Amino acid sequence: MKKSIILVTIFTLITSLNYSQQESKNTSGTKKITLEEIWDGTFSAKRMNSLNSMNGDFYSLLNRDKDRNTSVDKYSYATLEKVETIVNSKDLPEINGFQSYSFNNDETKIILGTNFKKIYRHSYTGTYYAYDVASKKATLIGEDIQEPIFSPDNKKVAYAKNNDLFIKDFSENKIIQVTKDGKKNSIINGITDWVYEEEFAFVRAFEWSNNSKYLAYLRFDESKVPTFSMDIVGKDLYPSQQVFKYPKAGEKNADVTLHMYTIASENSKKIALGDYEYIPRIKWSNDDEILIATTLNRHQNDLKLYKVDAVKSTTSVLLNETDKAYIDITDNLTFLVDNSFIWTSEKDGYNHIYHYDFDGKLINQITKGNWEVTRYYGFNESKKTIYYQSVENGSINRGVYSIKLNGKNKKLLSNKDGQNSAAFSTNLNYFINTYSSAETPPIYSLYNAKGKMLKVIKDNAELKEELAAYKMSPKEFSTININGNDLNMWMIKPVDFDESKTYPMFMFQYSGPGSQQVGNHWNAANDYWHNMLAQKGMIVVCVDGRGTGLKGADFKKVTQKELGKFEVEDQIAAAKKLAELPYIDKENIGIWGWSYGGFMSTNVLLKGNDIFTTAIAVAPVTSWRFYDTVYTERYMQTPQENASGYDDNSPINYADKLEGNYLLVHGTGDDNVHVQNSMRMINSLIEANKQFDMFIVPDRTHGIYKGRNTRLNLYTKMTNFVVEHLLN
Repeated sequence: MKKSIILVTIFTLITSLNYSQQESKNTSGTKKITLEEIWDGTFSAKRMNSLNSMNGDFYSLLNRDKDRNTSVDKYSYATLEKVETIVNSKDLPEINGFQSYSFNNDETKIILGTNFKKIYRHSYTGTYYAYDVASKKATLIGEDIQEPIFSPDNKKVAYAKNNDLFIKDFSENKIIQVTKDGKKNSIINGITDWVYEEEFAFVRAFEWSNNSKYLAYLRFDESKVPTFSMDIVGKDLYPSQQVFKYPKAGEKNADVTLHMYTIASENSKKIALGDYEYIPRIKWSNDDEILIATTLNRHQNDLKLYKVDAVKSTTSVLLNETDKAYIDITDNLTFLVDNSFIWTSEKDGYNHIYHYDFDGKLINQITKGNWEVTRYYGFNESKKTIYYQSVENGSINRGVYSIKLNGKNKKLLSNKDGQNSAAFSTNLNYFINTYSSAETPPIYSLYNAKGKMLKVIKDNAELKEELAAYKMSPKEFSTININGNDLNMWMIKPVDFDESKTYPMFMFQYSGPGSQQVGNHWNAANDYWHNMLAQKGMIVVCVDGRGTGLKGADFKKVTQKELGKFEVEDQIAAAKKLAELPYIDKENIGIWGWSYGGFMSTNVLLKGNDIFTTAIAVAPVTSWRFYDTVYTERYMQTPQENASGYDDNSPINYADKLEGNYLLVHGTGDDNVHVQNSMRMINSLIEANKQFDMFIVPDRTHGIYKGRNTRLNLYTKMTNFVVEHLLN
């Protein structure tokens, strides 16, 4: 790893790593990137289908042939060769194709899904079948149902429908209705509500015990949660309405309770868990009768793991963790054979792996250091080895590592720099590593658990060769000292950059808590757009300010109760510092962002009107009062407790400071950041008699992508706006 120091008149940029930038500059082609190419797939890297690890050293893929038949195929990790086709849709005419599959524990049965209808971002209903691998027969489970899953004894399937829970008993050929009080926008059994799905990232809220005797589930009473509605323009004569429960900051959440259903007696019991606001996870331990329920208080800084005895309906606290700011929820809780467990925590200031016994006593801290564990992959019982991903080689990189349960014999298994992520076999003997960097498109390679690379599966060499014909500028990674912190930064200059000339600067950021935009990984669509702007004669810059992630808890949590204060200060200060470079046109500096980034770009243009002249805000939050409880209160507490934190950093209250060019973009079907945010911003700008541009996109959700040419049209609009106000 090489380091180079670039001395600049105003400040020093210390490049973190060398990514063959000089070679890229010298070999850059002559073709110009077009918006059409960005959005028609010209620059898309070839990806591996999402694989599912199977028992032993095997994995499965969902494949589609030229006749549009789908199949579940089994492959060997050792050879990467197909072993067999487990099921093919052409052999199941009664199903008419399937789009998803999931195995039971011993892989003798598969649940096949089709006819999906989307609900929210991650939830949907569908028609599901149980397929028996031996007999090759499929049996209907149900239509318009959600989240079916086999019991461990393979005799039953639990699923949700119309906000109630059901069990299909194949051995007795009957359907058991577990709950009967489900009602839309009122009571939900076994499926999460909108805010849990969005912010705690799970949909199925029911779990079978290991002995198939119990079904634990969450019940959501959202009857008192305020209702939100959106008009859907659609294609009919009259618009329709989407109506759902959405708890905004400070408002009533759903009352969530834990229940235990006993199969033998066919009855449910409510489980008392003490004082809490949220139950963000439930998971059975390796004791057949002990469930672990995670609870959080409303501020999300007091977490408890409860042992729940399914037989006695009693509870006890296994672990209690508190934090001065908040505690993140993960899926890393892992029980070992002896029921000791793996846990990840930021309690020493960085996210690390810990080992506890089943009484909640700490056995040891497994990983240590001023760096973050970014992913926990699993534990190999026979080798007493843990596998994980971390940023030990710099916060813009990711590496895959192994370490013994006692914290010894740590080993890097992947490349040192760039982004490395692993898909391990179930027994953790092999993994498929996905590697990329700012200069290298994704490379998929097979490794053994000792870190030996066995075979390159896919390397995207053709894409890299094709891109060589274009005027591509490399990202120049560095750090910039702002407000006492060395912030990660990248810069994209025009290929024909001339230090004696001046260039407008266009900044990009997201800036949300724990996020990262300055990473050494392969291009996303925005990177091609930024390169296209660079070839038009701009310098594009991204700075990850305070509040972003992977540099320790203190750096991330400094924005607590003040979202939009320190992040805005850092972007403004960075722009002013960069503007003193001789090749930056300080009269033409812009910024853009999406979602949290739109909140930021709006604030930056208003509060930094002495340096910024132009901003684009896509789907921005304009007041955290309008956003959901779980996300917002994690960082801000409630508006009733922290009114100044909400209002002092809301761009709605600074509309009179608009001096530059402002483009506001929002989809009217955004169920996440409601278009209400932009409408309130528009009203404030009107009241301040400020001129601005807006682009309202009918019925599009937060990603503004659905429909032919939607993204192309949006980026054409943004390109024209940037060119008009920064280049002309």
